[in-house]
Amino acid sequence: MPLARILLVEDDQKLALLVQQYLESANFLVKIEGDGNKAIEEIARFKPDLIILDIMLPGKDGLTICKEIRPDFIGPILMLTARNEDFDQVLGLEFGADDYVIKPAEPRVLLARIKALLRRGKLTKIETAKSLTFGSLVIDSASRDVWLEKKKVLLSTHEFELLLIIASQAGHILSRDYLFKKLYNREYDGLDRTMDVRISQLRKKLGDNAEDAYRIKTIWGKGYLFVADAW
Repeated sequence: MPLARILLVEDDQKLALLVQQYLESANFLVKIEGDGNKAIEEIARFKPDLIILDIMLPGKDGLTICKEIRPDFIGPILMLTARNEDFDQVLGLEFGADDYVIKPAEPRVLLARIKALLRRGKLTKIETAKSLTFGSLVIDSASRDVWLEKKKVLLSTHEFELLLIIASQAGHILSRDYLFKKLYNREYDGLDRTMDVRISQLRKKLGDNAEDAYRIKTIWGKGYLFVADAW
C-alpha cells in the first residue's frame, strides 16, 4: 500500500517524471499536473496527502494556487522553486506553504523533507497539557484549535506546531537550532529564514506587536521567548 498520495504540480515534464519515479520507488503514489489552471481541480479530485507545488507554472502560478487552497487543504504544501530568492521563499511561507526546496533538488533531500512533513502531519499528540491558556489565548492540543479573545485563529499545520512547542515551554528561550530540529527534523544552516517568517506570521495572527512584541519576544543572539503572562 502506498505510504501517501502526492500531487506534483510541475510543468517541466522531464523533471516531473524523474521526481515521480524516485518517489514511487519510495512507495508513494504520485500524480503529476503541469497546468496551474487545472491544479485546484486536480487537488479536489485526487485528494493528495501532500502537494509539491512549483512556483513558475503556466496559468496560475504556484504562489496563487497555494494562497487559494490553503483555507481548505489541511495537508502539507512543499514549494519548489528554481530561484534562490528570499522573496519567493518568504512569500510562499506567508501564503501557507509548510516548507520549500530550491531546484534542482537533491532527491534524497526532497524525500527527507516530504517524510518530515508527513510525519509532522500524522502526529496527534505532543507531550503537553491538553489545553494551554494564557489570558485570552487558548491553545487546544487535542482539537488543534487556537482561540484569541473567544475568536478562532486559523493557523497552518506548522504554525500550530510551532506555537504549541514554544507555548508549552513558556518562559524559556528556545534557539533557532532547537526549533528547526523540533519542527523540521533538520539542522539550522544559519541562513534559512523559515523560522523568522513563521514567528512573524504567528505574531500577526495573535495580535502581537511586530515592532515591540509582548507575546513572542525575539531574544537577540539566543532565540525566541513565549511570555507566559501576556494577555
